Amino acid sequence: MTTHVEKAQLFRSLHVAGGSPLLLANAWDAASARIVEAAGATAIATTSAGVAWSLGASDGDRLDRRRALDLIARVAAVVDVPVTADIEAGYADDADGVADTVRAVLEAGAVGANLEDAHHGGPTPLRPVQEQAARIGAARRAADESGVPLFINARVDTYLLSVGDPDTRFDETLARAAAYVEAGADGVFIPGLTDLPTIAAFVEKVAVPVNVLAGPGAPDVAALAERGVARISLGSSVAQAAYAVARKAALELLGSGTYTTLTDALDYGEINGLLANS
Repeated sequence: MTTHVEKAQLFRSLHVAGGSPLLLANAWDAASARIVEAAGATAIATTSAGVAWSLGASDGDRLDRRRALDLIARVAAVVDVPVTADIEAGYADDADGVADTVRAVLEAGAVGANLEDAHHGGPTPLRPVQEQAARIGAARRAADESGVPLFINARVDTYLLSVGDPDTRFDETLARAAAYVEAGADGVFIPGLTDLPTIAAFVEKVAVPVNVLAGPGAPDVAALAERGVARISLGSSVAQAAYAVARKAALELLGSGTYTTLTDALDYGEINGLLANS
């Protein structure tokens, strides 16, 4: 049986730059996690937005920690591959609270965590660099004390939120990434960045694996791998696509009274079978 530490070590080893990046089709509940695993995924990542939506909350630090952690535990319980959890800003107001969240994430069975520097409802779009570094440092110490080498993925939201002057955004992002790595981050996630030359420049200058967000309009896996990207995530887009099917099916049913949207649905028995032994 694979131990928690062994899963964490395996997850770390999957971050390969230069040809074979870790590919994450983010899940939002136990069933989507099993479906992604059955498709051949080597790890499962949750999407905080998809998780929040599925639990009746909006994204952006609106979901309470207890419900978020319960979902992480449910996902970790139904898959055999390593699980990394998107925990937004740590579901806490301060660094000590982030440390408590990380301990609970490990208890839930995850071996990785995303921590973002967006400050929803704060005076500025992003937390001050030193404040975020302190939160990452607290997460690092909590994980190290547990004995499980949690992979901390520091998300820098400069590009996603279009923060600051476009002419200085690269340098701002690089400075934040360096501070977070120094604080204990194992990887850097830069959602919102799809320009290949800029991605390649980040990979060259950042000392840890670089994660990008992909989807329609973004470069394909081969192009990103060629630039040295070590981790590619789909984020909330899989959940968004699933909800789009739900709306389209409802509109068709209520409009024309037909059901063609459901033609390509997964077989009931297949989904049921994936969760039969959970």
